[in-house]
Amino acid sequence: MNILVLNAGSATLKFQVVATDAERITSDQDQKLLRGQIERIGGEAVITLRTTDGVSRKRTAQLRDMRSAVEWLVSFVTDQESGTGLTTRGEIHAVGHRVVHGGEQFRRSTQIDDDVLRGIEENVELAPLHNSHNLRGIEATRAALGSGVPQVAVFDTAFHHTLPEHAYLYAIPYPLYRRHKIRRYGFHGTSHRSIAYRFRKLTGRARDQVNIVTLHLGNGCSACAIRGGQSLDTSMGFTPLEGLVMGTRAGDIDAALLDYIAAKEGLSLPQVEALLNKQSGLLGISGLTNDMRDLLLEAHEMQDRRARLAIEIFCYRVRKYVGSYLAAMGGADAVVFAGGVGENAAEIRALVCEGLEWAGLRLDQPSNEQMVGGREGCISTTDSTLSAWVVPTDEELLIARDTFRVVSGIALPF
Repeated sequence: MNILVLNAGSATLKFQVVATDAERITSDQDQKLLRGQIERIGGEAVITLRTTDGVSRKRTAQLRDMRSAVEWLVSFVTDQESGTGLTTRGEIHAVGHRVVHGGEQFRRSTQIDDDVLRGIEENVELAPLHNSHNLRGIEATRAALGSGVPQVAVFDTAFHHTLPEHAYLYAIPYPLYRRHKIRRYGFHGTSHRSIAYRFRKLTGRARDQVNIVTLHLGNGCSACAIRGGQSLDTSMGFTPLEGLVMGTRAGDIDAALLDYIAAKEGLSLPQVEALLNKQSGLLGISGLTNDMRDLLLEAHEMQDRRARLAIEIFCYRVRKYVGSYLAAMGGADAVVFAGGVGENAAEIRALVCEGLEWAGLRLDQPSNEQMVGGREGCISTTDSTLSAWVVPTDEELLIARDTFRVVSGIALPF
């Protein structure tokens, strides 16, 4: 089955074409035919393409909106130039969409019909920066391929529906939860699930034997405590703002700061929220950038104090969450790094693990330094009772596999 995977944003469209079926999923032989992204939709869009030969190519096109972007993509995917081998739109058998928020009603990946569309729309107020754009991607796909091509919504929040009540409720008046569904939802669920599945494959464990702390560290960051293969707790909350320090997000703060900052700076509450989401985190502390690569360079070559401080705060917060999750889980077998920073910044991994010897984790420095650029494996010493791993996340592949499972109705491991 040829599956088009889409992740629609406000002015971006990330995509991948994956050929998969039951045999390929079972043997990990899924074929990635094409991937890339379209940026600056609404004018002269920049399109980045990476085909099976691994070569990255760029081009531009006038794409006025999401519908024209999806139409361009579908036409390109079925053109000989794309290298996918697809020649007609009918060879796109299904489409899988990343949808950020499924609220309380969507607990698993679901085939999209009018009722599901209404459900996603009802959750727009829970994720106004994401769900509305996801909906536009779904509608644009229906216009390009017709209603006969099945589409599947894969929800970022779905994996975290196994959180127990004591983990997802906030200590606010309970009627606020009942009336407005104010609770911890968690995000990056597709990534954490992908990491846990790959860890199982690498270590030969059954799903119920997976007891790990997963760390998705990129521009957005989250930690997840996974016990018995299920999400027990996660750092992001009602929104993706809570939890770890991120590229531009503050993470955990005292809630009273919102009013205090608003009064001192003469800002409205929406402006304060924007400040915490877009001007804080690594960028806010360093005053330089939200890119960890640049911060490491500034800290080492320029001896920049605030760059070093941003790195220290980032790593301290991650380490603190690891410790709290080890306590909540009663111990774990491994800490697993993923995401752009987690997969490629050996120094950050070392700083996070520093001081976790009490938990039985000892980093093997040569292994840690070699584990970059998409490599996967163990980076702790053989005598560590708590191991450390690098496992690149592959959300698009999981979305493609979920799409096949839902459309085919075949029960497969995940």
